[in-house]
Amino acid sequence: MGEYSKALSSYERSLEIRKIALPPNHPDLAASYNNIGNVYDSMGEYSKALSSYERSLEIRKIALPPNHPDLAASYNNIGSVYSNMGEYSKALSSYERSLEIKKIVLPPNHPDFASSYNNIGSVYNNMGEYSKALSWYEQSLEIRKIALPPNHPDLATSYNNIGVVYDNMGEYSKALSFLQKGLAIRQKSLPPNHPDIPQSKRNIEIVKKKM
Repeated sequence: MGEYSKALSSYERSLEIRKIALPPNHPDLAASYNNIGNVYDSMGEYSKALSSYERSLEIRKIALPPNHPDLAASYNNIGSVYSNMGEYSKALSSYERSLEIKKIVLPPNHPDFASSYNNIGSVYNNMGEYSKALSWYEQSLEIRKIALPPNHPDLATSYNNIGVVYDNMGEYSKALSFLQKGLAIRQKSLPPNHPDIPQSKRNIEIVKKKM
């Protein structure tokens, strides 16, 4: 609901109880720190988010087997914060660590791979390395085509991201094609007042003005 201070208050109350009731490296404590990190990340308080996510990761390293999916989730979350902070090499390192674990524990076309590839693509796009971004985004799209129903919003995200990279590369007709595919899916799959729909329309207008 975007009520972050209330969310934080509830998560912190939960954490206090868990600290009393559970041993110090119990996985539920890691879950609490992770949830608190999510709220700080949503609030744009990245250093606090990073601190909470790292605390969660430290517990998970102790409490869980080395390739547990929750470790992959921790590395992914830390990568997201670094990306938001503009620390792209650290973001890439965390995202790649997450991906390595996923490759061990998940089947080859699992949707979580698509998320990893998409995240890595976003970092390369932000770094201005557009051909690398495109390669990762295309891998993400291929998995989503296999793993998801044809009008799933994540497919729209992939088409939109590829369109944005083509726009950045000056390939406007390709950009327009992908952005329009993304918009068509969003209009079918999302409620009419969802913010992703005007975002798609804005991206399309920006490209059309450049053609």
